[in-house]
Amino acid sequence: MVFKEKEFKLKDGRNAFLRSPSADDAENMLQFIIKASRETDFLMKFPEEFAGFTLDQEKAFLRANYDNKNGLMIICAVDGRIAGSCQISFRAGKKDRHRASVAIALLQEFWNLGIGTRMFEEMFQVAGERGNVRQIELDFIEGNKRARGLYEKMGFRITGVKPDAIRMRDGSFVNEYMMVKRL
Repeated sequence: MVFKEKEFKLKDGRNAFLRSPSADDAENMLQFIIKASRETDFLMKFPEEFAGFTLDQEKAFLRANYDNKNGLMIICAVDGRIAGSCQISFRAGKKDRHRASVAIALLQEFWNLGIGTRMFEEMFQVAGERGNVRQIELDFIEGNKRARGLYEKMGFRITGVKPDAIRMRDGSFVNEYMMVKRL
């Protein structure tokens, strides 16, 4: 799916742009996700796990997003830089096509500017336009209070826990929580 570009104002007055990433964004997307994973322990991969990703693989991944009728990725660009990304994946089976999953990542310098809220609002609108989606799901890692606050503000509620699902860099284990928002 392709997202038509939209402009909006950040809380600090700067202009931001939401759009689908293209293959031309591949290098910047790789740099973005590596930097984001360095800034927090709450993404699902450590920075070194992206070391094996090639530019060609990232380009192919981004091209596939354009052709994916069951998913959408958007990025937020501020001052010509990728500040965040958000992705929604729609289920396609007869029994579960009423469900979608969402994931989000923001660079730390862009926290608290309204980007996460706006990306979620756009994803909710896309899901609503699909017609059959009744709930959106996400997972978050225990201790991620900032993300949990955003998710709860956006209407998500905890529905379950996967005990000791995530192993942190120091070897400790933490829970992963499942959340759902009803549309």
